[in-house]
Formats: sequence, C-alpha cells, structure tokens
Amino acid sequence: MARLKVVHHGGDVHAAARELNRPLSQIIDFSASINPLGPSPAVWRAITGARALLRHYPDPACWDLRQALSERWLCDPEQIVVGNGSIELIYALPRALDINHLVILQPTFSEYAASIVRAGGRITTVSANRHEQYRLPVDALCRLLETQSKGAQVIDGIVLCNPNSPTGQACMVEDVMKLARIAQRRGVWLIVDETFADYCPDRSILPLASFCSRVVVLRSLTKFYGLPGLRVGYAVTAPKVAQKLRSALPPWSVNAMGQTAALAALQDTSHASRSFRFMVKERLRFGGLLAAMPGCTVFPAHANFLFMELPRGWHAGRITQQLRRKGLLIRDCSTVPGASKRLIRIAVRLGRDNDRLIAALSRLLSESAT
Repeated sequence: MARLKVVHHGGDVHAAARELNRPLSQIIDFSASINPLGPSPAVWRAITGARALLRHYPDPACWDLRQALSERWLCDPEQIVVGNGSIELIYALPRALDINHLVILQPTFSEYAASIVRAGGRITTVSANRHEQYRLPVDALCRLLETQSKGAQVIDGIVLCNPNSPTGQACMVEDVMKLARIAQRRGVWLIVDETFADYCPDRSILPLASFCSRVVVLRSLTKFYGLPGLRVGYAVTAPKVAQKLRSALPPWSVNAMGQTAALAALQDTSHASRSFRFMVKERLRFGGLLAAMPGCTVFPAHANFLFMELPRGWHAGRITQQLRRKGLLIRDCSTVPGASKRLIRIAVRLGRDNDRLIAALSRLLSESAT
C-alpha cells in the first residue's frame, strides 16, 4: 500500500482562532475557496422555515433535491447520488466501482490519492509542468490509456479535477470528451470532479455526461453556493453506476438542513448570476494586483482562487505563517505533491479583504528585499 505525505487543507479557521487567541470574526480566510458573497438569502429563509424537520430523520433518498438537480441537468433522477459533501463520494467511489489502480494528475486535491490508498489500491501520477503554466496534460492521459497492456497492474480509474485545485487550470470540453471515449473503450472509469465548474460552465461536461457509462461527474454545493458547513455534494452518472455508489453510502448521510439549503440555493438563479459576475470582475482585478508584485507569477485561473508563485528565495510555508500571524490565512501549496516550494493558493474574497491581503503581502515581500 502506498504511503501518503500528510497534506494540510485550508479552511481550518477554528485552529487559527485558537492559536492566535482571536474570535473567528477577526480571521480572514483566503485558504478556503468559498463564494465571498455567501449563501443566497433564500437559504436563510428556507432553513428558518424548515425548523420542524429537525423532529424527523432526513429523507434518505434526498428526493426533492435530486428532482431539482435532474431538472437542472436534464437527466433522470436515478442518475444522481447526493452525498455528505463530494468528499463522501470521493471516498466511496473506489470501493463502489472496484477501482484498484487510479491515475491522478499532480498537483491536485490530496483526497483522491487518500481515497484509493484507504481502499487498498495503488496510484500512478502524471504531472503538469510549470513551463506550461500547469496546464492539465490530458493528452498524456490519453496516451497512457492507449498504450497500457493488460495485466495485474492495469489502470482501472482516472480522476480529473476540472477546474483543477490548486492550479486553477481547466480543460476544454472536447479534450475531456476525448479522454472519456478512450476510457470507455478501454473499460476504465473516468471521475471528473467539477467542484469549481460553476465558475466556468463552458468547461463542464455535465450536460453531456449521460453519453458514457464509465463517467462519473462530481459536483459540490460548498464552493459556489457558499454552504461548506452543511456538506452537500452530488454525483451524476449512469443509473446502474449511481445505484452502486448509493449502496456504498451510509443511510441519512445528508442532513435535513443541508437538503433544504441546497434546494433553496439551486432555485435562486439571481444570486448565482450575481456571484458569477462578481467573481469574473474581482478575480481579474485581484489577480492583476498580485501579478504586479515584483518576482511574483499568477497563473491563469478558471475558478474562485488564484495559484501564485512567490519570488525566488521565498518559501510558501514562511509567507503563510507570517500572514497567519496577522489573521490572514492562505493555502501553502509547498506540501502538495507536484508543486514547488514557492507556490501558494489564494481565494478571491470581497474587495476590501483582497486589498488588505495585497497590502500585507506587499509589505512582507518588500521588507525582505530591503
């Protein structure tokens, strides 16, 4: 069994508040990429109006939410599996689909590797290159599948995070579809994690996912819809595959308030439109300010965060700790396999928060240079 390097996630504001002896309200979290506009106002109203549901077990079938999602994506409700965040689905997939050898693109979300290791499987990695701005090497994946020979070490699964975290790069639909067709032909599962795809809908294959019985598309309501505390995610796949995945989940894993909030969030299309427009504009502004800092490189972004390389001589862990002491949390990517020691990920927040980070980061970098 492979041994994994421990990778610390962003978003642990509770630990930071304890360490700094500050209330949560004084911590500004750029380490977790959550919609800076917050949940839809309709979510608060829906939760308040659903208090009576706390006296009952939640709907184990997530029926109303699955109906809404099926209307959204024009698919059969039987193709949809709702989980306690997409992370529950990520951990269930290797066992549900009997995946023993998974290909992972690096750098990427660490839980893909952790899930297959926990299931007793093995990993093959394909790395994105710095000189290509960490563009996802889908062509390399296609070649790997086309040239593999049968045997004990045969690849039976690929996971593709699109847009990718932490790099922010996203594949074109036609490239992912090409990979999907090869995977189908070779009998390989293709898991496409579209957690951040609400920020680049033109890169999503979800409208086309039903064409292939070997594709599983993952989505989350954590990021775009601002619901990380309620843990709701879902998978869209072929009905028979969905049934296998559903059988691998514990009963009642999605609580009643999570289902209620998710349904309300999906129905508020006005808030979704505002969130999308805000991100396009503020990401461009914030990214430009970061890129203007001497020695810093900001890579192309298709999500609600920015992947940034610090100047030579700086270590991501060092700058992360210095900003943390100021109550500003960013994501240290130096521990992510496939990333260099100078790489950080910064969520795009409200303008005033972003300006505060710019001022603090600029001051730290200039103090080192003098």
